[in-house]
Amino acid sequence: MFFFVMPAHAATTTTIALPLDHALDRVTKKTFGLFVDPTHSPVSPERFRGYHTGTDFETTPEEATPTVAVHAMCGGTLLQKRTASGYGGIAVQSCVINKQRVTVLYGHLKLASITPRIGAKLVAGQVIGALGKGYSKETDGERKHLHLSIHKGATINVAGYVQKKSSLKNWIDPMTVLK
Repeated sequence: MFFFVMPAHAATTTTIALPLDHALDRVTKKTFGLFVDPTHSPVSPERFRGYHTGTDFETTPEEATPTVAVHAMCGGTLLQKRTASGYGGIAVQSCVINKQRVTVLYGHLKLASITPRIGAKLVAGQVIGALGKGYSKETDGERKHLHLSIHKGATINVAGYVQKKSSLKNWIDPMTVLK
């Protein structure tokens, strides 16, 4: 697991960890803000329409069967673990990144693999759970990958897409935090 310290503002720091091993090399299909619909998408078949609120971290063919651990990208409280339409299993965590309160959504997880309890304090880099099996109930029929989104504020919002580009202002591009 890779860790680094991200300068927040002047005198404070926020510890950030990559959510998957080699995460920065895994962003190859759906980036933050990408507009997709069933006829224009890097993924086929596509069942969604709108501007992507997060970043998708793909798995390799060799990772189709083995467990792929998902790590907390920041320190904070686990707020939810449940199933959600379009994702299968999700974990939602509160964090403070660059002095801003945010909620972080980890989507397409095997729900039973999310071992921390709701209310648990997570440490950056701690294993939260594992990616769900591709094209199964664990991923709501989606490929095996991690959807990571960061919503501004304390309100939990699990939307994977927004219909207006201007609505992306309520989200943070995960790559700006991870790079």
